[in-house]
Amino acid sequence: MDLSALASQLLVGLSRAMILFIVSAGLSFVLGVLRVPNVFHGSLYMIGAFVAFTIAAWAGEPALGLALAIAAAPLVVALVGLVVERTLLSHLYQREHLMLILFTFGVMLILNDVVKLVWGADYRSILPPAALQGMASAFGLALPRYNALLLGAGPVVAVAMWLFTHRTRVGTIARAAAVDREMVGVLGIDVSRVFALAFVVGCYLAGLGGALVAPTTSISLGMDHTIIIEAFLIVTIGGLGNIWGALVGSLLFGVTQSVGLLVWPQFAVVFPYLATVIVLLARPTGLLRSVW
Repeated sequence: MDLSALASQLLVGLSRAMILFIVSAGLSFVLGVLRVPNVFHGSLYMIGAFVAFTIAAWAGEPALGLALAIAAAPLVVALVGLVVERTLLSHLYQREHLMLILFTFGVMLILNDVVKLVWGADYRSILPPAALQGMASAFGLALPRYNALLLGAGPVVAVAMWLFTHRTRVGTIARAAAVDREMVGVLGIDVSRVFALAFVVGCYLAGLGGALVAPTTSISLGMDHTIIIEAFLIVTIGGLGNIWGALVGSLLFGVTQSVGLLVWPQFAVVFPYLATVIVLLARPTGLLRSVW
């Protein structure tokens, strides 16, 4: 096996891992603060991709369209999440997890039908601007230019989430609510608003992941199914509610899948799940500390 080919493939895997991380970070944040296993998180990712397509098509010019799509699509998804949280989910926080899973599963089915009504069942795609097309080379390694952009997006989101949770008052309150929500309420803080903000942040990240992945894949119904399965596995092996655990789990997923494509292409999809099984057998609580 050529080492440069292996390194290039690993870089592609890392760029996919960044998308997985962005989506999983949102799911992990919601899990950590609200204790809600949000099954329709993948549907928000899909909506983000479709909204990005609509904005890019409306803009016309590829560079402007992609920039507007990445900026606006996550905000639209966050607004959808806020409406669902304020009107429905906020009344169910005290229910058991099975009830929450069933509720979010029902919302997933509704959102999928809404997407089908608005955009239809046709496959869509976004053409990246010319500057992000083709391959880039550095140190003898080849990588699609857009994937290089994704490689940079992941660390930016990771740092932004750390700053939000550790350097802002709202983020500090959200971390406190994740540990002891009753005590936060006793201190006179409106926990309901904290939960709403945490949920909106999670939805924003799902929409951001959908907008960023749109130029690299076909935008279609069903694209939410794979991502939500992978996201739940990532937050499980990383540590429930742990953002850095989501990053580690995403890197594990992306790298093992890339290696699988080189070693055994027909069964490459099995490699990340095999790695997940090994991790959970060795550390059932996840690689990093769970907040649950």
